[in-house]
This record gives sequence, structure tokens and C-alpha cells, in this order.
Amino acid sequence: MLTVVVLHRITSLDNYGASGLGSGEDNTAGRRRAQPREVRRDQLIKATMKCIAENGLSGVTMAKVTKTAGLSLGIANLHFKSKEKLLLATLDSVTREYNEGQSGILTDPGYATIPDRIDALLAFDFSTQTTDKSKLAVWYAFLGEAKSRPTYLASCSRQDVKAERLLTSLFEQALADGAYRNVDPNLLAAGYISLVDGLWLNVLLAPRRLSRKKAMAAARQYLANALPGQVNPGEKA
Repeated sequence: MLTVVVLHRITSLDNYGASGLGSGEDNTAGRRRAQPREVRRDQLIKATMKCIAENGLSGVTMAKVTKTAGLSLGIANLHFKSKEKLLLATLDSVTREYNEGQSGILTDPGYATIPDRIDALLAFDFSTQTTDKSKLAVWYAFLGEAKSRPTYLASCSRQDVKAERLLTSLFEQALADGAYRNVDPNLLAAGYISLVDGLWLNVLLAPRRLSRKKAMAAARQYLANALPGQVNPGEKA
């Protein structure tokens, strides 16, 4: 009798594994469906970045995003409710990543000298990560719509204000150390931000004419002219 019961239990488990949640294939599908919320959001945001780079902001649709991400429309609606919310989340993701990287450099007490900190800033601003085509495409696509879209303008403005404040503080320190005259740190910061924006746009649109390294050399030259002795020469473009 005991043998019959044991055999019955083994047979039941085998059937469960073959046709229910116990099967390896179904478990894999279950794991795909049960990805953490952050993973799904990140997949959709990265897919949106790619779609913006390929189709422009007006050409992005939820159908294109979900196809690129390999996810269903239902998953996208579950996480973002609408295309507008997905677009805003994408913009926030790009700006937050940049702000955190820049802020880390400009506030890190580990840099021994001003030239070292400026070196790190330039390396970050013109790194392959920062000048990634998809990220730059996202930034300029939203920037072009910012005037007519208050939500986009607010997000873009937050980045500019924070960046300008931190850069002004850095240049104030550089000016104090070098005892320079007739140099306004606020104008120096505003000029650097505008220059970098323009260089990024050229790197995006005409990378053969203006490489990432050449763009960094141009930004370095701007700071070296304004702050002689406080900017390392760097490599030739």
C-alpha cells in the first residue's frame, strides 16, 4: 500500500513538472513576466531613447517603443499610463544621470587641485557615456520642444540651473587661487555651458567633422584662455 502511494505521488509531481509551473520552459516565462518594476521601466526608457534617436520626438509611438523593448503594450501602459509620461520619464532619466555624474565631480573632496577637478569635468562632459548618440538625441529633441511644453522646459531648466551653480562655484575657486582680474565666474560658467551644448550638437550631427576628442580640446582651450595656469594642457585632438 505504501509503495502505491509513493508511486502515485511521484507520478503526480512528474505530471505537474511537465504541464504546470514545474516545467523549465514555463518557469523561464514566469521569470520573464515577473521582472522587477525598475527593470521593466529601464527597458522601456532605453527603448524610448532609441526610438527618439531614430524617429524624432514626434515619431515616437507606444507601439514602436514596446516593439523595440520586446514588451507588450499592456506592460508599457502598466508602468507609464501614457506616452507623455514615458517621454517625461525618459527625459528625467537622461538629465538625472548627467546631473549626478557632474555633481559628483564638482563636489567630491578627493580632488587635490583645481586643474585635477577641471580635468575630470572635461573627461566626463566628453566621455563616450555622456556623448552617447541616443542620449544626445533625447536631450536636443526635448530642448527643441521646451518652449511649447512647460513640463519639458521645467526639466531642462532644472539641469541648467544646477549645473551653472556648481560650475560658478568651481570657477570662483579657480579665480581666487589664481588672483585673476576682470573675470566674472558667472559669465564663465554660462559660457562653458553654452559652448558644451553647441559642441555636443555638432558631435551628434557631424561626428566626422567634430570628433568627441576635438570637442573636448575646444572646451579645454576655452577654459585655458580664461584661467591660465589652472587648466592642464591635455592631449592633442
